[in-house]
Parts: sequence; structure tokens; C-alpha cells
Amino acid sequence: MTFPVSPQDQAALRPASARSYLDFEKPVAELEAKVQELRSLAADGEGVQISDELFRLEGKSEKALADLYASLTPWQKTQVARHPQRPHFTDYVKGLITDFSPLSGDRQFGEDAALICGLGWFRGYAVCVMGQEKGTDTAARIKHNFGMARPEGYRKAVRVMQLAARFNLPVISLVDTPGAFPGVDAEERGQAEAIARATDASLSLGVPNIAAIVGEGGSGGAIAIATCNRVLMLEHAIYTVASPEASASILWRDAAKAEDAATTMKITAQDLYRFGIIDAIIAEPVGGAHRDPAAAIQAVGDAVQRALEGLLPLSHEEIRRSRADKFLAIGRTV
Repeated sequence: MTFPVSPQDQAALRPASARSYLDFEKPVAELEAKVQELRSLAADGEGVQISDELFRLEGKSEKALADLYASLTPWQKTQVARHPQRPHFTDYVKGLITDFSPLSGDRQFGEDAALICGLGWFRGYAVCVMGQEKGTDTAARIKHNFGMARPEGYRKAVRVMQLAARFNLPVISLVDTPGAFPGVDAEERGQAEAIARATDASLSLGVPNIAAIVGEGGSGGAIAIATCNRVLMLEHAIYTVASPEASASILWRDAAKAEDAATTMKITAQDLYRFGIIDAIIAEPVGGAHRDPAAAIQAVGDAVQRALEGLLPLSHEEIRRSRADKFLAIGRTV
């Protein structure tokens, strides 16, 4: 399957003026705009006069960006995890998986474009790959329902996991969803039951399964395909029982307190690693994965490969036991 080139693929080549900046990045945006202006002047033949100033401003801009991203708050990390130019599932598949063949439909109701599943080759290993796709423009976001799967998406995931087990294929899950779709139609078709069955299928697999949370890991919509032997997480991704906005509405009846909720809930990779809920943190390029998508995709691939090669020597029973022990330990120690 061939995916179209997305905006993320060329993010690193864009001038500063074409980048999408978050509110807290405004000081960096101003510096980068000045750098871009000086580069334009240099291109017009005035490089000798401005080279020293350009060098100074570039260094100042790089330091400001590094300092900013070294001390992000949980709410700022939430914004980075949702950045529109962050690599999505199809970008990871295009960068890491060869000969990808999508498998569609749950054999009960229909196809769900929010959760993509398929087979392919990952660095010499035949694998099953699944994950949520949010879409990169308005039409794609509507098509993929912003990465929020309905029951048929999770039933498709169960079907594909069973297929992977039958042919002894490791399963790689790339998680990026605000949560399962909460619509009436999804509830009528058994959303909770479908999520529970997908979680059970993940826990029961006799083949290695590895999850990488590459953006948002929201609620049961994420857990359904992230109950894996190894759970990896990008440095600025989030993993949470409910979105900060939903949690604020529940706790304080005020969605405007989402920033407080994000801080209280311990949703960052750093907190979750400390609690033993995830197994490893994958470093992102300075400024986030959206600044250098190719480097972020490569880092995820390297981390998944290390995890996979550590699991392949285990027997089916050892794989199941180690996975069960991992999740039982969370309940006993956290």
C-alpha cells in the first residue's frame, strides 16, 4: 500500500514562517522569524555584512528552543503531543514498514478508517502493524474520525491479532488517539465490549506485542491495542485515563481547568516511566517530533527493534507470562 506524502515528511525543510507554532513557543517563533529574514538577505548577496549576526541569532534560537523543551509542563507536552505537524500512523508505516498490506473490516459490521491494521515487513521481520490515524488535513481527519475508533475498529484489531497469532507474527501497535469514539452509534454497537475484547486479545497473544505511544494515548481507546509486552513512549507524548479537558469537566465541572488536570494526572512519559507503567522513553528531536519527523520515526523504529529482538527468543508461554506479570505488577505497586 502506498501512502501520499504528508506535510510531516517535509516539516524540517519548511521555513520558520511555514511552521505551526504553539502558544508557548512564541519567543522561539520570533527568533526564528528574524533568522529567516537574515537568511533571505544573505541569499540576496548581503551575506558578508550579516553573517556574524546570523550566526549569533541562530545560536540564540537553538538554545532558546532547547531550554524551552527541556522544561515543558504537562499541559505543554499535551499540546506538543497534539501538534498538527507531528508524524501520524501512516508516516510511521511509510518510514518503517515495507510491503504494507492493509486488512479491512471486522466481518460483522464494516470498516473503520480510524484504526488501520495490516501486515508488512519491519527491518527483516514479518509483522502485524496497527494504530490510529488522525489525518493531516480536514478531509482526512473527517475520514479517519480524528483517530477515534468505533467498535468495528477494535473488532478488526482482534481479528488481525488472531491472524498474527495463527501465523506467529509479532504485533506492533502505534498509538495516537484522544480516545475511542463516544458517539451514540458506537455505544449502540457495543463500544465497551469491543474495547474489552481487544484488550483481552492483546493480553492473550502468544506472540510478542510492542506498543509505541507516539502522540496521545487516550483512555480505553489506547489501552485496547497497547496492553503489550513492551510499552514505549515518545518523550513528549501523553498517556492518560481521560483527556485533561474531560478530567477537568468531571473533577471540577470546568473544562477550562484542563491545565490543572494535566499536571495532577501524571500523564507524561517521565511520570509514567517512574511509576513503571511504561518500559522506555524514546527521545524526540529538539523541539519535538514535528520538527524532524524523519529522526523521530527512526528513533521509534530503533526502540521497537530493540524491544522485539529481546522478546523473540521467548516461548509462547513465557511471552504470555511476562506480559501478565507486567500488568499485575502495575496494580500491586502503583
